[in-house]
Amino acid sequence: MAGEGFGRTRDGEPVTRYTLERGPLRLQVIDYGAVVTRLEVPDRVGRRANVVLGLDTLAGYERLSPHFGAVAGRFANRIANGRFDLDGHTYHLPVNEPPNTLHGGPEGFAHRPWRATAAEADRLVLARRSPDGEMGFPGTLDVEVAYSLPEDGLVRIDYAARTDRPTVLNLTNHSYFNLAGEGAGDVLGHAVAVEADAFLPIDATGIPTGEVRAVAGTPLDFRAPEALGARIRAGDPQIVRGKGYDHCFVLRGEAGTLRPAATCHDPASGRLLAVATTLPGLQLYTGNTLDGTLVGPSGRTYRAGDGVCFETQGFPDAPNHPGFPSCVLRPGERFTATTTWRFSAA
Repeated sequence: MAGEGFGRTRDGEPVTRYTLERGPLRLQVIDYGAVVTRLEVPDRVGRRANVVLGLDTLAGYERLSPHFGAVAGRFANRIANGRFDLDGHTYHLPVNEPPNTLHGGPEGFAHRPWRATAAEADRLVLARRSPDGEMGFPGTLDVEVAYSLPEDGLVRIDYAARTDRPTVLNLTNHSYFNLAGEGAGDVLGHAVAVEADAFLPIDATGIPTGEVRAVAGTPLDFRAPEALGARIRAGDPQIVRGKGYDHCFVLRGEAGTLRPAATCHDPASGRLLAVATTLPGLQLYTGNTLDGTLVGPSGRTYRAGDGVCFETQGFPDAPNHPGFPSCVLRPGERFTATTTWRFSAA
């Protein structure tokens, strides 16, 4: 599969966009940030529409994007106060969401060039080497992400990584979904279910407090399908702190096995997304910081609630919480993880 030019970075590096197709699905990815820029999916009568938010230009992804479609790393989500201890050494990271480090820092994986090591009609493998000390993280890390369409209606994302020194690692894809179609307005009518009986409460800066709290009796109870807008304006302190949903759910089942994580249904179009993952957590985020200043390919602006993210990942701030699943990767180990998005319509 040959790609097409998608501009040049500020440093003059060429960027390529790749298109994967199988059946009715069409997926576009660029080798900058490993960004999913477009994902076309049919509705109940077979009409295809792009269901992910994005931007028209490379400059937009470089300078403006709130991680639209990108692979976030080296550590997705937040690390408190930009610091963590590992093997008796304290590491300091650049703070880009004061007082914390978000998604690996201001020049994390979402803002780095990747290179294609395999490009086929229905599979793309992107790789990069993150040098020792990049954004303050220890160890030279070789990481790759493979996007594939293994069967009709299915997008599969496989991650792999190795390091030459002990480090911490947390990877996710940060696509914002609108199953009614990009630019169609808010997603508050989408019905969401999450395979979780508990979530991680956050403090005023979005950092987990360390508690694992049952969802029962809270606005974060998605054990049965519920419209995103039904409780998003509840006065619960957790909703207030997140300005909506921006919380990690503790997924049922054994991490390391591919199991259901969440579903999302748009009643208007009939599109249904089913998320599965091998990872322990899922960050549900309702695009709360979108403020109308970004314009998507549809020519329409994005506002809070115009997209929903299902960020499968390890737990936020895990390096500073010994009770959370470990995010440490050591020499000789190979990190692997898989997430799938299955689309259907009814």
